Amino acid sequence: MPARPNHRQRGIALPVMLIMLTVMLVSSIYLLKSSTSTTLTTANLAYESALSKAADLGVHTGFAYLRDIPNASLLEANQPGNGYVATMSPTWTVSTPAFWTGSVTLPADASGNRVEYVIHRQCDFAGPYNAVNNRCQLTSARPNSKTSQPYGKSGRSDSPNYLDQPQLHYVVTARIAGARGGNVVAQAVVMKGP
Repeated sequence: MPARPNHRQRGIALPVMLIMLTVMLVSSIYLLKSSTSTTLTTANLAYESALSKAADLGVHTGFAYLRDIPNASLLEANQPGNGYVATMSPTWTVSTPAFWTGSVTLPADASGNRVEYVIHRQCDFAGPYNAVNNRCQLTSARPNSKTSQPYGKSGRSDSPNYLDQPQLHYVVTARIAGARGGNVVAQAVVMKGP
């Protein structure tokens, strides 16, 4: 039997396997990071949703307060104990510290969240909405709503004629600072006749 020639082995299988293992390792790390990011994103969205629902309590509390006031003349002055401010500067935002002056913080809920709310009447000054130089945000009342003034009377000589007694705008703003650093602000505009 003839002798086989002595071939040198080149060892190509080892580098190929090492490259394949490296690609698999990088892929598994990426997959792990991706699933962890998805889990964190989902948890954060659920947390923010829970905070938004908790902040709605402040908006609802402010709305209920406005609804239960029988006469809007009771809303001509600040009422800090109720979170009510009879004015609102057009330069304020929810980030302005003065915006929250007069706010009320509700007791902590079952999750330990504390909701703060404030109600602003959109007028330049406290007092009657139709006082001289007091500009208020007004909207015509809904048709067929009951009013003490006849149609076409707004109570102010230099204002446009409204179909009915105008309604003043009140902005109810609630905010909550969550335990994990999440912050949510919710607002609602409520219209109420003077």
